Amino acid sequence: MGNINVLSFAVANLIAAGEVVDRPSSVIKELLENAIDSGATTVTVEIQNGGVTYMRVTDNGCGMEPDDLPVAIRRHATSKIKEAEDLEAILTLGFRGEALAAISSVSDMRIISRQRGAESGAMLEASAGNILRVSERAAAEGTTVIVENLFANVPARRKFLKKDVTEAMAVSAVVEKIALSKPDVSFKLIIDGNVKLETIGDGSIKNAVYSVFGREFASKLIPTELEVDGICVKGFIGRSDNVRANRNYQNFFINGRYVKSRTAGAALEQAYTSYIAPEKFPCCVLFLDINPATVDVNVHPAKLEVKFSNEKPVFEAIYYAVRNALEQNFARPDVAIPQQRSTRSEWTQSRVSEATLPIEDRKDSSLKARQVETQLFTAPKVAEMSKPQKPSEPKPNKDAFAVLTAEEYVKQYVKENAQNDLERIADEYAKKQERKTEIVKDTPKEDPTENKAAVPTPKIEENKEILSAKEPKQAAEPMREERAVQQTLEYRIIGEAFNSYVLVERGDTMLLIDKHAAHERIIFEELKAAMKSTAPTSQMLMLPLEIMMTSDEIQTLEEYKSEIEAIGFEFSAGRYSVNISAVPEGIGTDAVSDMLVVMAERIKSGTGTAGLTRDIVFEKALYQASCKAAIKAGREYAERHVKWIVDKLMAIPDITVCPHGRPVAMELSKKNLDRQFERT
Repeated sequence: MGNINVLSFAVANLIAAGEVVDRPSSVIKELLENAIDSGATTVTVEIQNGGVTYMRVTDNGCGMEPDDLPVAIRRHATSKIKEAEDLEAILTLGFRGEALAAISSVSDMRIISRQRGAESGAMLEASAGNILRVSERAAAEGTTVIVENLFANVPARRKFLKKDVTEAMAVSAVVEKIALSKPDVSFKLIIDGNVKLETIGDGSIKNAVYSVFGREFASKLIPTELEVDGICVKGFIGRSDNVRANRNYQNFFINGRYVKSRTAGAALEQAYTSYIAPEKFPCCVLFLDINPATVDVNVHPAKLEVKFSNEKPVFEAIYYAVRNALEQNFARPDVAIPQQRSTRSEWTQSRVSEATLPIEDRKDSSLKARQVETQLFTAPKVAEMSKPQKPSEPKPNKDAFAVLTAEEYVKQYVKENAQNDLERIADEYAKKQERKTEIVKDTPKEDPTENKAAVPTPKIEENKEILSAKEPKQAAEPMREERAVQQTLEYRIIGEAFNSYVLVERGDTMLLIDKHAAHERIIFEELKAAMKSTAPTSQMLMLPLEIMMTSDEIQTLEEYKSEIEAIGFEFSAGRYSVNISAVPEGIGTDAVSDMLVVMAERIKSGTGTAGLTRDIVFEKALYQASCKAAIKAGREYAERHVKWIVDKLMAIPDITVCPHGRPVAMELSKKNLDRQFERT
C-alpha cells in the first residue's frame, strides 16, 4: 500500500482555514471586506473577550437570498468573480471564496441576512463546517454574521492565541485600516460593550484620519496629490515633526485595499531624505489608483501583499508626490505649552481608539462636536494645488489641505489676524521684485551692566565663518526659485537668547529661530541648487576599480547600463565582478562599491532608481559640509549676519527643518501667551 494519503474534505478545510484565519482579527478583516463589497454604508463590529468567544459584524448592504446562504460557506464560492479573466482586473476586496468556509470550519457561525426589498430574511446556523439549519426569520436589510467559540474544535491552534487585550488590539488595528480605506463608509467598533472607534462616513479622508488617529496627528499632516503615467497618488503625509520610531503609521491603499508594499515604503522614506532624522520613519495615509491589470493582489490568502508588473512608475509617482508636498510646505511646529483641558474638549485624546469612549457618555452631541473640532484645523481650500516638479500636473485637490500661494497666504493671514492693512500689503507684494524694503528695524544693543554670568559670551567672530565681512555668495541658480514663497509680512527681531535662538515678532506670532539650524539649511539648499544646475560629469580612474558582485546584481547593472552611465559611471561587466573605469565627480573611490550595490538592489527590487540613489548620496555628503560652514550656536555674531539669516528664512518659508531633520524654527502665538497669563 502506498504512503500517499488523500485527505478528507474536513481536514482539507482545516488546513485552508489556517491560511486565512489565524486569530480573531483575521475573521474581522474577512467579514469587513465582504460587508464593503456588498455596498454597505454603515458597518458595526462588536467583539467580546478579544473576539475569541464572540464576534459580530453587521452591515446594511445588499443582503443574500435564503438559497445562497448554504452555498456561501462552501469553499471557492463567491459572487465577486466568475471566469478566469476576472482575475486580471479585480476591483473588489474579496474574490477567493474561502473566507466564510474557513471561518465556519473552526467556529460556531450564524448568518442572518435579508435582501433589499424582501419581505423577510433567513438565518443559517453552522458548527465546525457543518450546516445545522436554515430558517426564516425577521431581519433588517443587510447581513449580520455572528462567530462564536473560535477554534473550539482545533485546540492546538487556540492555545497559540494571545491574551484577550492583545487580540482586541489586533482587531482594533484591522478596523482602523479598513476605516481609513473607506472614508465614505461609517464604521463603529464595540469592544466588551464600550465604543472604541466611530467614523462619520462622510467621504472625507481627513475626517477619517482624525477619527482613527486623533486631532493632534491629523493637524500635522500635509496634503498631496499627483498623477503620473496613469497612476494617481492622493492623501496625506506627516510633517517633519510628525514622525515615529517605526513604520506602523505608514498606510498605503492600492485601489481601496490596504497593502504592505516595499516599493511604496521605500519611495516614501527616500522622499523624506534631509527632512527627518535618519533613525525616524515618516507617517502617511496615501491612496494609489492604478490600472488593476498592472497589479496582482492574488499573491497571498491574506491579500496584504501585491505585485506590480512594473515597480518603477509606482515608485516615482509616490516619490514625487511626497517630495513636492514637502517642498511646498511651510508649516512650523508650535512651542509646546502644557494646557489644562477645557470641559468642551475633555473627550479629545491623542488617539480615537482611546478617545471615542462610550458614545453614551458624550450624549447626542458627540459627532457634531467632532465635526466642529475637525473644522478648526482644516485650512481654506483653493482652486488647485501648486504645480509639482514632475511633468504631469495633478488634478485639483478637493479633499485635502490646500497649498497656498504667497498672495493667498497674505490674504488669509490678514483676514485671520485683522492687524494689517490688506491693500498696503497686497501692493507691497506686487512690487516685491521692483524694490527692496528695509523691514527689520535697528534694535538697541544689550545693556553691558546686565547679569550674564549664567551664559558666558565668547569673543565675537566676524571674520572666521561663512558669513564674514562679505555678503554671502549667491548660488549658481536662485535657491528654490520655482517654489520660493516671498512673504512681505512685517517682522521685528526682538533679540537673541543664549546666543543661539533668535526671537522674531511677526504679527500675532513670535518665532524662535535656531540660527545654526537655519543657516545650515540655507547653505544646504544653495549647495544642492548648484549641484542640480550642472550636468553630471565623470572623473576617469587611473586604474580600473574591480568590485565583486553577485550575478543578479551584475545583470541588473547591465540591464540599466544607460541610466547608470548617465549619472557619471563607466563600467564593464564580467562574470563575477564589475570593472569601473569612471565615477561621478565628487564620489570617492571608497564609496563606489557600496553605492553600486545599493543602486543595483534598489533598481532590482523597485525601491529606487540610479538618479535618485546618486542624488541621495550627494545630499548626504552635503550634510556635513553645510553643518561645518554654518554659524555656531553659543557664539555672538554681527547683527547683519543674523538679519541676513532671518531675511532668508522669511523669504523662503518652506525651510522648516535642517538637513538632519531638526526644526529650524518654532512658533508661539500671542493667543497662547495670553492664555498662559490669563489675559483672555
